[in-house]
Amino acid sequence: MTTHTDETEAVAYAPEQPARLEWTKHAPEVYKAMVRLDTAARKGLDHKLYELVKIRASQINHCAFCIDMHTKDALASGETVERIVQLSAWEESRHFYTAKEIAALELTEAVTVLTDGFVPDEVYERAARHFEEAELAQLIAAITVINAWNRFGVTCRMTPGHYQPGQYK
Repeated sequence: MTTHTDETEAVAYAPEQPARLEWTKHAPEVYKAMVRLDTAARKGLDHKLYELVKIRASQINHCAFCIDMHTKDALASGETVERIVQLSAWEESRHFYTAKEIAALELTEAVTVLTDGFVPDEVYERAARHFEEAELAQLIAAITVINAWNRFGVTCRMTPGHYQPGQYK
């Protein structure tokens, strides 16, 4: 059990749950292929935008491990705490983001939540106005890859809190 002590009281946190499965150990070739895919998907994308997209998709998918990882990587690369904190409510906090970032976040949500239907034409068209075709293809790849990572993380219940920025790069 983890405890936090300040000057007035000790707080006992819930016990940390171990991962269900160390999938990377049991499927190392799949893991290596995912790393290669991730590396290829990020090429040509602004690093801060890339991390915002990864955090937002991970929030939607409830992947605590990926939220932990990409928040730490974003902070390490100079992203502000304020923009990361506002990300879960970006639609009400648009003034924290550029028009290009907003288009990327809209596209991230549409691609991530395909159970709502197709990616709407207006969302795609807004993204296409802000990204050249090659960059848009990379953005779609990055969104697709983080969704795949999220499925591994959520299914295997990977434990957040231990990642160090840049650990897997």
